[in-house]
Amino acid sequence: MAAPSVFLLAVSGEIESGEFPGFDDLYCKFCFVYGQDWVPTAGLEEGISQITSKSSVSPTTLVWNFPIDITFKSTNPFGWPQIVLSVYGPDFFGHDVVRGYGAVHVPFVPGRHKRTIAMFVPESTSRLQQFTSWFTGRRPEFTDPKVVAQGEGREVTRVRSQGFVTISFNVMTKDLHKLGYDVGPTALQSPSLEPGAQGLHRF
Repeated sequence: MAAPSVFLLAVSGEIESGEFPGFDDLYCKFCFVYGQDWVPTAGLEEGISQITSKSSVSPTTLVWNFPIDITFKSTNPFGWPQIVLSVYGPDFFGHDVVRGYGAVHVPFVPGRHKRTIAMFVPESTSRLQQFTSWFTGRRPEFTDPKVVAQGEGREVTRVRSQGFVTISFNVMTKDLHKLGYDVGPTALQSPSLEPGAQGLHRF
């Protein structure tokens, strides 16, 4: 029997909730970013949640409970998928503006996981730009949110922390072990998934 040439990664779960002090009536967009050897075979690569508001039951938390569900196949664990989040809501003038960006790798270890992602927003680099963006309602934002996961050029972007989003993941893999990769518990701490990297060892 021939050894498998690809492995599968199935990811389900929920974008559960967010905490954005001072903001309300927010919605969340998501998209997956992954390496060139990865191919989605089922599910949705991107989506947009409903608008949710704080309530007397959860005065500081915005509850979305928005489902995610996608399956990938790949020949190489390099470029392991990340989920990129963008949260939007109305400003003083009623314009939809970004309230936070964030990204996290899909957990490397099969099972159920929960992640809390620290979100951030880009900042204007001068007081004049800050005033102009406030006055016109045009705040700094990325033309493509996927840049959040890539890191290239991010070091020249001025940002500030703003809010948190909690996601739950259910992760299943198939044939990863047969291809010679062992997902150990140290994988939870390792962002690198090249063969031989900490957390994903090739026999």
